[in-house]
Amino acid sequence: MTSPIVGPPDGRVVPRYAGPDTFARLPPLDAVGRAGVAVVGVPFDSGVSYRPGARFGPGAVRAASKMLRPYHPALDVEPWTVMQVADAGDLAVNPFSIAEAIAAIAAGTRSVLDRADHVIAIGGDHTIALPLLRATAERHGPLALVHFDAHLDTWDTYFGEPYTHGTPFRRAVEEGLLDMDCSAHIGIRSPLYARSDLSEDAALGFEIVTAADVAIRGIADASERIRSRVGRRPVYVSIDIDVLDPAHAPGTGTPEPGGLTSRELQLLLRGMDGIDVVGADVVEVAPAYDHAELTSLAAANLAYEVLGLLARGRRLQDRAQL
Repeated sequence: MTSPIVGPPDGRVVPRYAGPDTFARLPPLDAVGRAGVAVVGVPFDSGVSYRPGARFGPGAVRAASKMLRPYHPALDVEPWTVMQVADAGDLAVNPFSIAEAIAAIAAGTRSVLDRADHVIAIGGDHTIALPLLRATAERHGPLALVHFDAHLDTWDTYFGEPYTHGTPFRRAVEEGLLDMDCSAHIGIRSPLYARSDLSEDAALGFEIVTAADVAIRGIADASERIRSRVGRRPVYVSIDIDVLDPAHAPGTGTPEPGGLTSRELQLLLRGMDGIDVVGADVVEVAPAYDHAELTSLAAANLAYEVLGLLARGRRLQDRAQL
């Protein structure tokens, strides 16, 4: 017999600024046993190259997520009534050893995936994407990656170090975690170290949709490029909050002017409806640099957009089985 779905307290009965301090006030994973989606915090920022502070991102995003409500009108779905969604808490990772932290994040994600169909991780810096991809690819095979970011994050090393927030996707390609013909960066706009950064990124198999492409050609064009790129592959979505313009997300470690608006990113994610999303992360929220919770509110809502996509996929599966 299937256990009933447990959701958050009704915001019309328990004010949304009260109640549990979990993501969207959802139940802890331990309380429900198993979930369709588990939200997990990864408070780690030892891989940053500029401003630290993303270790405090999970707490800030959870606090901002109290604003979320059950029904997503744009996707016509109620994520936590279609499937059990739960908060798996934070992974405990070593702040002094990046190698040990990466191993612990991969192991912790595998443990959560033993009790959940999908994981949405809240970071933390972008270093955490590599172990998350390792655990997700073990279940689904090589993944298509839709990577929203101001930066490529396919550099080889920083100061000789191969594991940083600027290198996870080069390592992921080298480890065979990504399908080289089906992955894309969206929102890229930062200055580069050399022209060769672009040619090396292309050699790794990525297509680039720049922030300027979105502004000039529009959401529909960018969405179609994403859809045609990933095809029917299982897709991992990685969202660096600095893909947003600093006007929309100042609380991040490496802000770059000229980014996407919050609305543009919401629409791009909604344009992925029907794509086989299997996991996601929202990273690089550094609340010490935030103003009026702009960044953490954006991050919480972006995680909710991904939840909506997963719920839409679950609903289609359920209908197919009828």
